Amino acid sequence: MKADNTAAQMRKGILEYCILSILSKEEAYPSEIISKLKDAKLIVVEGTLYPLLTRLKNAGLLDYRWVESVAGPPRKYYILTTAGEQFLSELKTTWEELQYAVDQITNPS
Repeated sequence: MKADNTAAQMRKGILEYCILSILSKEEAYPSEIISKLKDAKLIVVEGTLYPLLTRLKNAGLLDYRWVESVAGPPRKYYILTTAGEQFLSELKTTWEELQYAVDQITNPS
């Protein structure tokens, strides 16, 4: 068993939370989202991000708007919906509970 595979699965499991968190601060173009994820060492490629954005959009958690670009085709900027904000709040609570539980097991006092 390889630790790299497990680490990749752990990253995938928190991508929704991280993407929604990014979009809670400001609307973003997919390349900006990828850049922020890479800066945080959550390396993601477009082939992973676009299907996830589509799934979140279809679930009513995201919306988007088209913005004309001087350097090419229009760009799709994503933003959280009200349902997305509520879902993010729930994910934040779940993350905090999970983080606490893992810390209790891995770093007992």
